[in-house]
Amino acid sequence: MEWLSELLKKDTLRRLLVFVLLGLVLYFVRSMIDLIILTFIFAFLVTRLENVILKRIRMPRKLIVIVLYVAVAAFLYIAIVHYLPILIHQISQLVTLLVKMYNHPGDNHIVIWIVDWLKQSNIEKYLQSGVEFLIASLSGIGSLGLSFFMALILSLFFSLEKERVTQFSARFLTSKVGFIFQDVAYFGRKFVSTFGVVLEAQLLIALVNTIITTAVLYLMHFPQLLSLSIMVFVLGMIPVAGVIISCVPLSIIAYSVGGFTDVFYILLTVVVVHAIETYILNPKLMSSKTDLPVFYTFIVLIFSEQFFGVWGLIVGIPVFVFLLDVLDVRSTSEIPRKNFFGGRKKKKDGNS
Repeated sequence: MEWLSELLKKDTLRRLLVFVLLGLVLYFVRSMIDLIILTFIFAFLVTRLENVILKRIRMPRKLIVIVLYVAVAAFLYIAIVHYLPILIHQISQLVTLLVKMYNHPGDNHIVIWIVDWLKQSNIEKYLQSGVEFLIASLSGIGSLGLSFFMALILSLFFSLEKERVTQFSARFLTSKVGFIFQDVAYFGRKFVSTFGVVLEAQLLIALVNTIITTAVLYLMHFPQLLSLSIMVFVLGMIPVAGVIISCVPLSIIAYSVGGFTDVFYILLTVVVVHAIETYILNPKLMSSKTDLPVFYTFIVLIFSEQFFGVWGLIVGIPVFVFLLDVLDVRSTSEIPRKNFFGGRKKKKDGNS
């Protein structure tokens, strides 16, 4: 067993093996990835809100948790009972508007040429396959809703018993395989400090972008404002690409509402929103380590969508930032302080 003792003394190799082990565990439970991600997101956001409230108001922590979850339950009830029928109606109107524009393009020669090209390229066949895919995707809403509900319950129990959960989990650190759980705890701290923070920043950025875009759409008298706002928010959770993707349906609707003038205003709004996200929100809300080149951003989104599906578009960048933090990849302005997976580097002086 000398080889095991030598392995335990090498932090880099041991942590690398534990990291691979965690990856294998996640691969085998990939069918539960919705529940895992949603539970973490809810627990993380409630903990952050709870800490913000405790800094300003002195009251029992568990009471704050109960009030927060009651507020979430009330919000879900109002959204499902009052706004879901409106949302479904508005989405059906949007689909009708796009189909009408496709079948009756009007007198504009550019639009007529585009529609004729779409008809010649057998776009109906692709639309039919797309509708079939959409119907198949909608069939999974029930399982996603169940995962959403279970994640809320699990995060509620975690938040209420956070101290007991922490104390009980600490027992594994002193068990016979405590070295594994110590490294798992190490990765857990890294995960919370990077993935959670970056995801929180993405939420805030998407919310700000949605408020700005919705205000512009309201001033331009766009129809179905609620469904468009939700679309902009969901796409806003996708870094960089989300703003560009939302430009396509917004431009089509803008043309049907006010012609090319409104299309220009929409494109201008998208440029302004992207500039605010890039030059104001990202530097304020995210560390310099998350300041990725656009090329890296799109590469990460492409690969993460293949590995995680739709979730990859949202969690791909936070996971990549977590890996950068684990590998200790720092910006050029930072002095490297640790080797791969730990171990401190010696700081070089200027004469060496």
